[in-house]
Amino acid sequence: MAFESLGEKLQNVFKKLKGKGKLSEKDVKEAMREVRLALLEADVNFRVVKEFITGVTEKSIGHEVLESLNPGQQVIKLVHEELIALMGSSQSQLTFSSKPPTVYMMVGLQGAGKTTSTGKLAGILRKQGKRPLLVACDIYRPAAIKQLQVVGSTYNIPVFEMGDKTDPVTIAAKSLDFAKENGHDIVIIDTAGRLHIDDTLMDELSNVRTAVKPQEILLVVDAMTGQDAVNVAQTFDEKLGLDGIIVTKLDSDTRGGAVLSVKKVTGKPVKYVGMGEKLEDMEPFHPDRMASRILGMGDVLSLIDKAQQAFDEKQAAELEQKIRNNAFTLEDFLDQMQQIKKMGSIKDLIGMIPGVDQSALAGQEVDEKAMAHTEAIIQSMTHEERHNPTILNGSRKKRIAKGSGRTIQEVNRLLKQFEDMRKMMKNFTGGGMFGKKGKFGKKGKLPFFG
Repeated sequence: MAFESLGEKLQNVFKKLKGKGKLSEKDVKEAMREVRLALLEADVNFRVVKEFITGVTEKSIGHEVLESLNPGQQVIKLVHEELIALMGSSQSQLTFSSKPPTVYMMVGLQGAGKTTSTGKLAGILRKQGKRPLLVACDIYRPAAIKQLQVVGSTYNIPVFEMGDKTDPVTIAAKSLDFAKENGHDIVIIDTAGRLHIDDTLMDELSNVRTAVKPQEILLVVDAMTGQDAVNVAQTFDEKLGLDGIIVTKLDSDTRGGAVLSVKKVTGKPVKYVGMGEKLEDMEPFHPDRMASRILGMGDVLSLIDKAQQAFDEKQAAELEQKIRNNAFTLEDFLDQMQQIKKMGSIKDLIGMIPGVDQSALAGQEVDEKAMAHTEAIIQSMTHEERHNPTILNGSRKKRIAKGSGRTIQEVNRLLKQFEDMRKMMKNFTGGGMFGKKGKFGKKGKLPFFG
């Protein structure tokens, strides 16, 4: 999970601060020393770290902080504010041309996830009512054109290509004519990358830029390359002039130093971050929300965004009525599980809930496979069995276990957990937010998720 290591270390530092009634200048400096080490270990640029620590320390040792009623909270508030400023203060959105088509030029090194990000960006814009066209200008990498076509077909977006014999400048120029003739208001050009930056690559990209005059040039960098991603961004900006950055594979990098450094070093905003393989795993980058996640404050707004994308409003209203009438079935539960899966990893979702202790969560295993096993069991039931599980006798359970590849014990456990959940929901509608006992599941475990 992104920033997992950094977040855990910072939260431990701040626990010590909050545990003290009063803070001295020495306490603050010791805490900032630990924060500095945590940032450096997260692969944040050392100049950025130095400036960050200096700024927070100077503000923290003032009388207003040290003599306040909750000095530890005040220091955390300052760190939160400085993190937001470091990453760009506010969300930076894509801009659109006043005269369509709007052209976005995607650039970056090979292996950063540029082609995949090109398709995801087109998918996001199509959801906003746009009519995007993908353009295959990488004529050098084997199967690059085919990859873009596969990505395009995944999101049902057309791809303009002229094979690998026509030069990229001509392809890019012709794509604009095609877009105008076919009513595409967005053109996203997937350019060639290299394993390293060279003059040939930059000259070609510069020529494509001159030919199509893009509204924005977006650089795709791999979070896992750490400081090298920042160096790449700096060089591309000097040579081409960037408008924004997309950071990929953030879900695979527990450090996250590239995201924390790149805006400060280059002056260019991070516009999107890639958190996985699916379309919905590329998210608009919100500095304030990311700062809150790092400091363990949760991220309710992103959780709401994900829920709104995944859940059907009409289904939600019907579900509420079923819960109120105690008519919630295994069929309904299966529908809810499938919608929750669209929102992403369960562990990541739990991490967005304010007040969840991330360090405690780190020791717990959230078994994502348990959800798949539960789905398999329910899908092996008949329509009647899903709506009335009381009819499930020994022979029916044996058939369901065999059909789902699970054991009879697992089938029984699911039925028991489902019944417990129905009772909890009954309490929910008539006995306060968490029912009379105020508990969800047993020993703090989430039912069905291991």
